[in-house]
Amino acid sequence: MIRNFILGLVVGAGLVHGTSAASQPNIVLVMADDVSPDMFSCYAPLTPYGMELAANTPNIDKLAETGVAFKTAYASAMCGPSRAQIMTGKYGSTTGALQNGLWLNGSRETIYSNHLAFGKMMSEAGYATAIAGKWHAGSQMPYEADVGFQEYCLWEGAKEVLLATGQELKKSDCAWEDESTPSRYWKPCLVQNGELLKVTDDDFCPDLCCDFICDFMERQSKAGKPFLAYWPTVSPHGTRSGQPTNPLRGNPGDLGTKGDKDNGPRFKSLIEHMDSTIGRIQAKVKELGIENNTVIIFCSDNGTAVTAKTRGVERGCHVVFMAAGARIKQRGLTDELMDFSDIAPTLADYAGIEAKQTVPYDGISLKPFLTGKVDQTKPLIHGFISTSQLVRSKDHLLEVYNPMLGMPDGRFYYTGENRFCKGYGRVDSNPEHAAAKNQFFQYLEQYPAMTADHPHWQTKAGKKFYKSYTSPKEKEKHLHNHKDYTFYDEN
Repeated sequence: MIRNFILGLVVGAGLVHGTSAASQPNIVLVMADDVSPDMFSCYAPLTPYGMELAANTPNIDKLAETGVAFKTAYASAMCGPSRAQIMTGKYGSTTGALQNGLWLNGSRETIYSNHLAFGKMMSEAGYATAIAGKWHAGSQMPYEADVGFQEYCLWEGAKEVLLATGQELKKSDCAWEDESTPSRYWKPCLVQNGELLKVTDDDFCPDLCCDFICDFMERQSKAGKPFLAYWPTVSPHGTRSGQPTNPLRGNPGDLGTKGDKDNGPRFKSLIEHMDSTIGRIQAKVKELGIENNTVIIFCSDNGTAVTAKTRGVERGCHVVFMAAGARIKQRGLTDELMDFSDIAPTLADYAGIEAKQTVPYDGISLKPFLTGKVDQTKPLIHGFISTSQLVRSKDHLLEVYNPMLGMPDGRFYYTGENRFCKGYGRVDSNPEHAAAKNQFFQYLEQYPAMTADHPHWQTKAGKKFYKSYTSPKEKEKHLHNHKDYTFYDEN
């Protein structure tokens, strides 16, 4: 299978515009942190658990109902490489971003010098650009020239506060999740356009970020300028301290207890609060009269922590992705496929950019599908985490392809029309499915797997990662589903 390229871009070489600025739609891109599709009520009926686990998400459901929601969308199974993928339109094997602790060839420090970030791309295309929330996509910061966001409101740690503002973060400036981690919820640590925000016990980070996004949209809309607002949220991130469940946002200043027995209800309440902020954005778009020229995209960066995150199985990299708004055809839940490498090319297409870059996108533009010009996306999607790779078609799945961890053939399934791990059947050696399996491995020739003799493992960082990653406990976790989500044969 040959890669599908629609755009080429050379970093720093300038952009060629194929459309006028007046036809460039506004883009609002919201990405939830560490949450699988089964937690959202629009997806829940398709899952093995039904509505049992799902939060009540009417505003997100409305996006799915009025636009397009993909049943099968892939990212990486961890936030760092997933966020790098969405920013560059390229898989980890192309950029070197494979796991939070596994960045090859110094890519953590140089990824956006070597690969065009969509913030820079959209800024050069004439868009006003802003980012709010959680970055965690490499060492280069969103406001640096190589990344290209003109405005920002970011949850940060002490090191990043010093870098952005030139001032030391004091204990009294914000609340703290632990001795070294500033709060991401009540009385949060937020840096906004070069200044540390003054916050009180009553200030809740998701609300402050939503305020920032809404204000940015209003200012740019009144100025008649197309805008890109990117909000990678800090919530719900299931393993972190959050607010209690009653009332919805908890008592001001109460961060709860990490790992407390109320973690499940608290996680659900964070999702429901996030849904309320999506409702605020929808209302703001309507208030500004820009509904017909604004695309709202909602996604998640990887599967739910503990039960999915970092695992080389489908649930690890199976994420939410939906889009609604300007001229998007109402399709509802679709069986078509997408992965995060498609997002940057889609933004470029919406901006009317015909661009050039030395390393082409791994993804395609989804705009023709979203707008109804075509009824299909692409035949195969790709997921990855650490040294594991996954490939998916509409009716087959290859997961945990990982020669380094003793899985040189991975596990190969026939899924038919089934989704969300229901009814998958092992067909590794079944001759009726040999052609599909061969197609998958031909596709993977473009993205060579890391092996035990890779030079990275001889570096200091590589040796540290390798020791932990190949331990029996971590290996077992990585190669299998969580015990509560084993719905198909893994023997």
